[in-house]
Amino acid sequence: MMLSIGDLVMDITIVPDGPLRVDDDNPAHISAGGGGQAANFCAWSAKIGEPARLITRLGDDNAGHLLATELEALLVDVRAVWATQPTGAIAILVGPARERTMFTQRGASVGLRADDLQPEWFEGARLIHVPAYSLFEEPLAGAARAAISMVRHGGGILAVDLSSAAGLREYGPPRMAGQLKDLAPDLLFATEAEAEMLGVPLERLAKVPVVKLGSSGCRVLGQVIASPPVDEVDTTGAGDALAAAFCSAYLRGASPIEAARHAVEVAATAVTTIGARPR
Repeated sequence: MMLSIGDLVMDITIVPDGPLRVDDDNPAHISAGGGGQAANFCAWSAKIGEPARLITRLGDDNAGHLLATELEALLVDVRAVWATQPTGAIAILVGPARERTMFTQRGASVGLRADDLQPEWFEGARLIHVPAYSLFEEPLAGAARAAISMVRHGGGILAVDLSSAAGLREYGPPRMAGQLKDLAPDLLFATEAEAEMLGVPLERLAKVPVVKLGSSGCRVLGQVIASPPVDEVDTTGAGDALAAAFCSAYLRGASPIEAARHAVEVAATAVTTIGARPR
């Protein structure tokens, strides 16, 4: 079983029909559904047949209960702490080249505390996936570190995703590099922009670093694994699909190169539909 800790939020995706017209109406395709890097990782894990559990904090509101129910319908085991703060939301504007601009309100999720965690939530966890989003802010960061300790105490491994170049810049690249050195992740996922922002070779920080290259695939141990050509519609969630598939294959005994080949195949399916989750 793979476990992730962090955000489960409402994604509102806007795909304009043409160039943006400022101060005017813009016809668009607008969809709403579950998002959040930790939750997306779990959704893709379940899709490929890997038991998955999400630990999160949600607003005790209609959105929070809807999102939990939706994720459970995808066969993810959701362990939620319910809060008085509102459930988080992300608005995603998809540009003409399929690039994404995201507007984020994290809401209740960042309030998760270490003493909210229940020992039974970690039973059977062979891997914990921690987005850097879950390390950027307290008290969630303290909860994430406590969760890592519990999984490792049970013999599980750690995967970290650097999540956001902007988030790293605000948090402080040297500070994050120091934290990663202390955590010593087994797997470390990053885009090229995130790796560049961190400013430290990923090989110094993790046993197996994986650089996500978008439509070009990924780079592992100095080798580029190409992604199969597909018609891209929306790249939201593709990196989470890649990470979930890589982690699952690696846990099942695949070499890093074999895991990468599986991961780019799964990620390629993620970009063919709108939204961050498998259909």
